[in-house]
Amino acid sequence: MSETRSRYFIRRMRDKDLSEVRAIEVLSFPNPWSESTFRGEIQNAPISQPLVVLQRPEERVVAYIVYWLIGEDVQINNIAVHPEARGRGVGEALLRHVIDKVREQGATFISLEVRMSNSAALALYRKLGFDVLGVRKNYYTNPDEDAMLMGLMLDQ
Repeated sequence: MSETRSRYFIRRMRDKDLSEVRAIEVLSFPNPWSESTFRGEIQNAPISQPLVVLQRPEERVVAYIVYWLIGEDVQINNIAVHPEARGRGVGEALLRHVIDKVREQGATFISLEVRMSNSAALALYRKLGFDVLGVRKNYYTNPDEDAMLMGLMLDQ
């Protein structure tokens, strides 16, 4: 995403971002997180690391990620890009940012779950080097679906 540095920037999620984050969440998932869940993640520092991608010049939230950094392990709990910003490399740039950041902080392993039917996300995770570690049966509801458990070993 060559335009990333000029058109977008990444910072920690704030309470003032929650209406835009929730709008993306509702557009992206059949079982969206509540505002209070996101607020809890903002308050759960330093374990929880909620970040947003803002589009310039209007500083509109176009993507977000919530991950936990516990020792050397990272768990990506939630990531989404606004439908209008998809296909522009925003999600990939955000994930690359997180991978680089946690590697610098000493993390050695990243894991996440993804719906088996989410082919776009699966393709992105594979592109970034994530491997399928297993299947979590009936992990998702509405609709019921298995999750792929994926992981990425980080070279130090």
